Amino acid sequence: MSPAAELSPTPFGRLLTAMVTPFDAEGAVDLALAGRLARHLVDEGSDGLVVCGTTGESPTLSWTEQVQLLEAVRQAVGPGVPVLAGTGSNCTQEAVKATREAAAVGADGALVVVPYYNKPPQEGLEAHFRAIAEASPELPLMLYNIPGRTGCSIHPDTVARLMDCGNVVSFKAASGTTEEVTALRLACGARLAIYSGDDGLLLPMLSVGAVGVVSVASHLVGRRMRAMVEAYLSGQTAVALSHHEQLIPLFQALFATTNPVPVKAALELSGWPVGAPRCPLLPLDPVMRSALSDTLAALRPT
Repeated sequence: MSPAAELSPTPFGRLLTAMVTPFDAEGAVDLALAGRLARHLVDEGSDGLVVCGTTGESPTLSWTEQVQLLEAVRQAVGPGVPVLAGTGSNCTQEAVKATREAAAVGADGALVVVPYYNKPPQEGLEAHFRAIAEASPELPLMLYNIPGRTGCSIHPDTVARLMDCGNVVSFKAASGTTEEVTALRLACGARLAIYSGDDGLLLPMLSVGAVGVVSVASHLVGRRMRAMVEAYLSGQTAVALSHHEQLIPLFQALFATTNPVPVKAALELSGWPVGAPRCPLLPLDPVMRSALSDTLAALRPT
């Protein structure tokens, strides 16, 4: 059996929730609510949490707010639950500093996005991630490829070269294709743990070697997401497919417009007053909110 055909490790578990950032009525980060939501997500099946990522509205958070949020979530869930911090930036020096700060306040890993707007060549991407990895060698890294937001994509061969950094252990694949998983496994072998960055692609990505998901939908259906993963891993593929098909309307509704606008509305509808997104994002419009409410109602047990 070739190395690429081996099963990969699961450094952070299989179901990670990319947490929203709760805001109060004045638009300030609600750290107490963030702690309660973090505990709820773990109780509902999440193995770990990602704070200050795309879903956490990191572009509108100050670095001070991000550190405070990480500390609040870390304290709320305790040492047994992996907490990853989004520390990426289009400025390498900023990303290095943020990753060091995350390690200092107890993060179990860092989610580091491909630099956005700059559109560096592959050599620049390698230098960027290598600088971050070498500056915080004790902190495991999850590289994050989401070309639809960044305008740039890291190639599997570039990731393979970065594997000589011992803390590059995982990859969030959000290019929208299962082919990315296969290309990464063929280039990097089984040591790289690949996580789906798309709830709707979780099941097909598991079938080609992904180990789990960094999820948005798990804010609402964590137990069902976990059941789908466990069914697939135990060979109950028909059961896993049934979960997938039942959840697809929710997956689609949560990305009917820019994330995290719909998931924040869904949480509000489910009794979690996490507040509106920060500008330039706006609350979900009434028509889409009504359709989302119907989707949530259809998922509830009868």
